[in-house]
Amino acid sequence: MTVRKLALLAAAAVAAVACGGGTSTGQTTITLGAPLGLTGSLTKESTLTQQGYNLWLDWINARGGIVVNGVKHPVVIKYYDDTSNANQSAVLMQKLITEDKAQFLLGPYGSAATATDAAIAEQNQIPMVEANGAAQSIFNQGYKYTFGVLSPANKYLEGVIDMAATLSPKPTTIAMLSADDNFSIEVADAINSYAPTKGMRVVLYKKYKNGATNLSAEVQAAKAVNADIVLNSGHLQEAIAINKAAKEQKLNAKIFAYSVGPSTPDFIAALGNDANYVYDGSQWTPQVKYTPAFYLTVSDYVAAYKAKYPGLGDPDYHVAESTAACLALQRAIENAGSLDPKKVRDALAALDVTVFFGQIKFDSRGINIYKPMVVEQIQAGVHHTVFPADVADAQAKYPTPAWDQR
Repeated sequence: MTVRKLALLAAAAVAAVACGGGTSTGQTTITLGAPLGLTGSLTKESTLTQQGYNLWLDWINARGGIVVNGVKHPVVIKYYDDTSNANQSAVLMQKLITEDKAQFLLGPYGSAATATDAAIAEQNQIPMVEANGAAQSIFNQGYKYTFGVLSPANKYLEGVIDMAATLSPKPTTIAMLSADDNFSIEVADAINSYAPTKGMRVVLYKKYKNGATNLSAEVQAAKAVNADIVLNSGHLQEAIAINKAAKEQKLNAKIFAYSVGPSTPDFIAALGNDANYVYDGSQWTPQVKYTPAFYLTVSDYVAAYKAKYPGLGDPDYHVAESTAACLALQRAIENAGSLDPKKVRDALAALDVTVFFGQIKFDSRGINIYKPMVVEQIQAGVHHTVFPADVADAQAKYPTPAWDQR
């Protein structure tokens, strides 16, 4: 089913009226809408997304709200649980627009839901700023109302390859495992193309069903080729499953790196010491060095997160990029001097600002191709930035010890 058909079905499901919904500057409160997978397979990542949104919400409302032509407008964010289902997310996004009169939209978690929701935003001509849908296929539809603050999918594991090329002895072979969703395939395909430019070969490329948690066969295939690097392109549950299977089957490699999962506190909580030595490509870490034009510095952001969510450690990149989406929307509204969705859309298209998360600037498709990613490694149960060197707080521990030598 195409996203355009989904847009029509979602509109019908809630008796939609093609309207902007509450865009009068006379309103005192700005309503934002966001469907999130608060139950289902993407609950962990969606909860991190919501934390990032709410961290900004507290901050902006403590200052009286978003300033539009000298008038402060408090903000509310209306959430619905899309049960980690992309089709349901689209239905709820339409409901947010037509029933809840959301003036602007924040994205769901995941590329699949972001793709369906982007169709709804486009149909209703309501700007959606999203932080957790990295598949470039979302942005290749000609849409004008969806903007993504995060680096695109093809960049997720390229930094790991760049880092690996600096190590000695240099790894030369790669086993690439991937879920079969659009985001994961884009990540994997990028590695298939990029690795040879760094003198490395992909000797295994094996796909599995998105959301699978029994990945023993895939790990066995990776073990059979005895690759120096084992990469996985997928999400948290799949990364945990692969790491567990690797230990069970004694799959040893010099580098284990996963596109999504290791950066979250849940990865370490699920695996304990077995999470050590794993790498990931990260949109952001507390070690990045950006000078923000407004909002908080990197260190102040980390402190604010710990104060609001005590006991959870440092914020991971899902939290940070979600806050960044709110900041992009805020600055666009301020620059537009209006709550008119078309004027805010135009302000988003012209936006170029640096915040604690990095540069936020969109290409003609609406995706942020300008912000670099970094590489993390878990060492003794702690996330450390290990690449590039100018932001690293630790050196990579390489090669990864064999399972029976840890």
